[in-house]
Amino acid sequence: MTDTVTAPHSPRTGKRAAPSGRGRRALIIISFLAPALVVLGALVVYPIVFTLVRSFYDRGGDAFIGFQNYLTMFTNDTTFTAIRNNILWVIVAPLVCTILGLIFAVLLEKLKWKTAFRLIIFMPMAISMLAAGVIFRGLFQENPQLGAVNAGIVGIQSVFEDSSYFPGAKIREGHGVVMEQSVMVTEGEVAPGSSVNFPLTAVRQTSLPEDAAQAAPAPEAGGDQVTGTVFLDVVPGGGGEQGQIDEGKSGLPGIRVDAVTVDGDVAAHTITASDGTFTLEGLDSAQTYRIALPASNFSEGPTGVSWLSATFINAVVILAYIWIWAGFAMVMIASGLSAMDRSLQEAARMDGATEWQVFSRITAPLLTPVLLVVLVTLIINVLKIFDLVYVIPPGVSRPAANVIAVEMWTVSFGGGNDYGLGSALAILLLILVLPSMILNVKRFREERRA
Repeated sequence: MTDTVTAPHSPRTGKRAAPSGRGRRALIIISFLAPALVVLGALVVYPIVFTLVRSFYDRGGDAFIGFQNYLTMFTNDTTFTAIRNNILWVIVAPLVCTILGLIFAVLLEKLKWKTAFRLIIFMPMAISMLAAGVIFRGLFQENPQLGAVNAGIVGIQSVFEDSSYFPGAKIREGHGVVMEQSVMVTEGEVAPGSSVNFPLTAVRQTSLPEDAAQAAPAPEAGGDQVTGTVFLDVVPGGGGEQGQIDEGKSGLPGIRVDAVTVDGDVAAHTITASDGTFTLEGLDSAQTYRIALPASNFSEGPTGVSWLSATFINAVVILAYIWIWAGFAMVMIASGLSAMDRSLQEAARMDGATEWQVFSRITAPLLTPVLLVVLVTLIINVLKIFDLVYVIPPGVSRPAANVIAVEMWTVSFGGGNDYGLGSALAILLLILVLPSMILNVKRFREERRA
């Protein structure tokens, strides 16, 4: 039987002596940790416990309904869409960011101005998610007058296409031209050696191309040709005779003109000149043709892609995230590169290894711990993504881009007012994030032990 050891008494006062050594150190540690533990408990532990309890109550928090909120959550189509999109985010965004960061970190080391380039790539990290969302929503607007991406696409299309576009143009009735299924065509058949004019209306003067010139009569047609003029049958300020090429009437350049056979085949085609004249050549003099202006001449023209539609909205939002976070991955991986022992790489090069072999067999394996940290950190981040998904998609496309965090906010504070279901979604999000967080903590402990 062992004797109980008690703290010694002071010989003068008879009181217990102050704790010494280990006890004093424990008190100091607790005194430093106590404020942090209080804050952690108030801001993390209490909200988690309260949210977990709240998830078992109805929308108003009055009646206990058990797991009904969780059953509702997993039978709701919008929740399935959110979970599916979160899975897409986890697969695509962290992997692409890590790969781009690795490429940037390795390649920029060989550049003379690498610090400036790294600053440029990392700069989007200084922009808030909200501001980045506004930027990308503006960039990908469908209207080329507003969206820079579609403006570039329309500009490229315009370079490689010869046609002009005059939306809303109409024919001047009673002058040998009729409208058939959105195609302007001669009322009767025309034999080679003839000339045909197309007087059009409803084209604004401001819509005329810069190279549009005064309309001119077509040149005389040869035996295998049909000539004519496509012109705007309007004189600015009034005047002129309808259907006639008068002074002040503009030719319509860039319009495609087809010679169509009786069977409906296009025997020849051409494009009108700046004065609206055209010449169809190589026609069979033994046949007759109907001269037509295809409907494509009068469409709205290239309008770009509906990037913010339900089809492409997820790609646009993920691209915005990659634009922001690729710089973070680059900086983290670059720090790993700077701490790497370069003697192994130099030895491999001296042994005749190519740059790809050095990268794939030495650089990448040595960077594996850093790459895993970056990847796991980004996975945790994308599981909680909210700002970009809330800002970029327009109202029509928002359901297609929905994620768990946005769904949680919508059903709780965005008009749903169902705080029980919102709490259940918050717990689901916590459960999804926990494995990545635990993996990160384990890796930090292993690195500390090593």
